[in-house]
Amino acid sequence: MEITAVPQHALPVEDPRGRRPEKTGNGGGETPAQVKKVAREFEAMFVSMMLKSMRETVGKDTMTGGGRGEETFRSLLDQEYANAAVAGGGIGLAQTLERELSRSTQGSKPVPVKGVPDAD
Repeated sequence: MEITAVPQHALPVEDPRGRRPEKTGNGGGETPAQVKKVAREFEAMFVSMMLKSMRETVGKDTMTGGGRGEETFRSLLDQEYANAAVAGGGIGLAQTLERELSRSTQGSKPVPVKGVPDAD
């Protein structure tokens, strides 16, 4: 069985939901605010996953009784903890990502980020 690539002209020109395709990568067009938002969201997701992994290493909380509801709301609480940590300065991942994303969207010109020394 032979697998062939889909020709470029066969792909949809527009997003079927009516939205314009987002610019990504080295195409440029991202504003510094968009880059900062993406970097912070990624850091919050990373911190949330880290909290979940850390929580799995300790025993169950016997005080609240456990159950399905607690499992559901525990993940929401971890996400809020992560958002609060990022809003308070985070672990430094967002600033590094912001610097690197800004660098890739604006050519190779480094963009200084407050509080992060330039590695070059």
